[in-house]
Amino acid sequence: RVRSSAASDVYKRQYGKNIGDIMNIVSALINGLSLGSIYALIALGYTMVYGIAKMLNFAHGDIIMIGGYVSFCAMFYLGLPSIVAVLMAVVVCTVLGIVIERLAYKPLRSAPSLAVLITAIGVSYFLQNSALLIWKAAAKTYPPVVAGAVQLFNGQLTISYISLLTIAACIVIMLALTTFVSKSKMGKAMRACSEDKGAAQLMGINVNSTISATFAIGSALAAIAGVLLCSFNTSLMPTTG
Repeated sequence: RVRSSAASDVYKRQYGKNIGDIMNIVSALINGLSLGSIYALIALGYTMVYGIAKMLNFAHGDIIMIGGYVSFCAMFYLGLPSIVAVLMAVVVCTVLGIVIERLAYKPLRSAPSLAVLITAIGVSYFLQNSALLIWKAAAKTYPPVVAGAVQLFNGQLTISYISLLTIAACIVIMLALTTFVSKSKMGKAMRACSEDKGAAQLMGINVNSTISATFAIGSALAAIAGVLLCSFNTSLMPTTG
């Protein structure tokens, strides 16, 4: 009986250790999926601009940072709800993306790629240093847009709500964007411009408006990615993005 009891205790300890290791692996996988979803949103906006405008938009990361700061100010200084702060960040970044495209990139539509590259780097430095002047260099503690966590298996597995929200938002946005590009008139115009801008213009497609719409969508995705990234890392600074 004593040996049986000791063997049972050893089994329970070993079983508990194995379950704990499995829960740690599952938690790491969920965190990895959450962070990967954020990177997927960032890549979606970046590759849309590159695929249609054929340019490397180095300011994309700084638009992510601007989206984070806009939502932070809306929640922290104005006391607005999280959903309103996210919508405000999306609107501001969408307008900013259109303005950047019209002022910086549109005049260089037929310029050599090196000129566009240098301009993109200049816009990136301008946005980053503007944020540095306005919000200073010190990192700010970013409150997650969704607080709390769900506990499973008697508390052995804890999943934050922001991780679940990030994964769900990425899936929904990917499906919506795929449907938009495949089915809508603007999406088909984007695909045509990506294939051949000259032929698209001959077919009556407004290439400039299509590129502006692409920048608007990419900047909106950058805003959402910025909010989710800052919520995941719980920090925000001018070099974020």
